[in-house]
Amino acid sequence: MYCDKVIELLKELERSREDTIPPYNNDGINQVLSEMKTLDAEIIDFLRKQKDNLPLDAIRLRRAAIERNKRCLMTYIWTRLQRLKEMRWEIGAILPSDVRQNLSQSEIEWFNNYCKTLVSYMKTIGSDTGLNLTQDTKPPKSLYTEVRSLVDAGKLELESGEVLILRKNSQYMLSRSQAEPLIRQGILEQYSHSGSQTMVRERLHGGTQSAVFG
Repeated sequence: MYCDKVIELLKELERSREDTIPPYNNDGINQVLSEMKTLDAEIIDFLRKQKDNLPLDAIRLRRAAIERNKRCLMTYIWTRLQRLKEMRWEIGAILPSDVRQNLSQSEIEWFNNYCKTLVSYMKTIGSDTGLNLTQDTKPPKSLYTEVRSLVDAGKLELESGEVLILRKNSQYMLSRSQAEPLIRQGILEQYSHSGSQTMVRERLHGGTQSAVFG
């Protein structure tokens, strides 16, 4: 049946989670393009050989199949790019390796250009230093948030100039502007008090920094 291959491409996307991107199916796309070329060649052949008695239904069927293949291919590409765009806002400009390896070269170039365009735009708004639109995408209830360190991440230089040691399973109070990038990277998670749990704050003033997260 016509368009079976392109429908399978869309089903691949549908079966995957919305926060992931399945491997770019280059073979599947080439098969769809090959089918479209074959259908177009058949239409041209009808027009050349049967001018006096054109099989209009057959021509319309093939033309409709070509247009459907086009729409489905555009949906496949557009959906993947939309997921990439959402990842830029959720996790930043550095894609996880398991995501990056599933992209085509064109998608990688598109993502890099999108990141550059977004950064350039953010520099033109707000104060002299610009405005990071990827932070606080939802109105915060407080300028500070309680977080738990998921790993031994070393030393974090605070906006005040103090240095905080991030130890696994310890809790801290950080400004949202510093906490959110680390949450996206999987270094911290938001933390809520329950029962008799208390906040653990550890600070180290001065000293040589082995790792600084900004």
